[in-house]
Amino acid sequence: MCFHTSQTKKVVKLENRYGVSLSNPDARDAFDIPSYHLNGFSHPDMLIIPQEKPSVIAPALWGIVPSNKKPEQIRDYYKESVQFGGGLNAQSEKLFDHFIYKHSALTRRCIIPVTGFFEPHEYKGKKYPFHIKSKDNDVLSLAGLYTIIENVVTFTILTKKASPLFAKIHNKKNRQPIILQKDFEQDWLKNDLNENGIKELINLNFNEDELSAYTVSRDLFQMKINTDIETIIEEVKYEGVVI
Repeated sequence: MCFHTSQTKKVVKLENRYGVSLSNPDARDAFDIPSYHLNGFSHPDMLIIPQEKPSVIAPALWGIVPSNKKPEQIRDYYKESVQFGGGLNAQSEKLFDHFIYKHSALTRRCIIPVTGFFEPHEYKGKKYPFHIKSKDNDVLSLAGLYTIIENVVTFTILTKKASPLFAKIHNKKNRQPIILQKDFEQDWLKNDLNENGIKELINLNFNEDELSAYTVSRDLFQMKINTDIETIIEEVKYEGVVI
């Protein structure tokens, strides 16, 4: 599963990369601050590119919430749903029958730009976090879904069965986020994409040769430690932990 991400690019870099504009210029300063570790369980604001308006990049809360809720009910919903992962991830296998996902699958897909994400690896009963990023330091486009609750947007990251690389990293759950190939990013946002087309994009594996994966500090899992610092994405080696 994908519960931890990083996004360290300036907004203008994302705008140029995707050919979009920030939906709320007043938010630029806040999103220009590098986020080295975004813990999904704190439900941070992140930037997404929504299907309904693919010319913008807009703030959204990480953790999808049913669209029949009201804004004042979102925080309570997160507390209730924490046992189910807080809406941070959505299994793509359930895309067209889950009570939330099915209402967004055809009309509210999104791209979540990240500079990296973290996955846990188990070795001798302990968890070691891996940081995964693009070798050329480009952003990675994660596939997601979103809902709109009045003026609040909430989103989730789609996951699927792990590819060979991610099966080695995430060796207990054997899942991975869906990383869109650059050539197919805009296809993900097309309004005329049908169910079969959506499944085809989901089943395309990102080229693992373009990814870098390495272990980082186990502090990442410590709730009482500030891990939104630059050193959290630096490599830390552990004896015996290899993929």
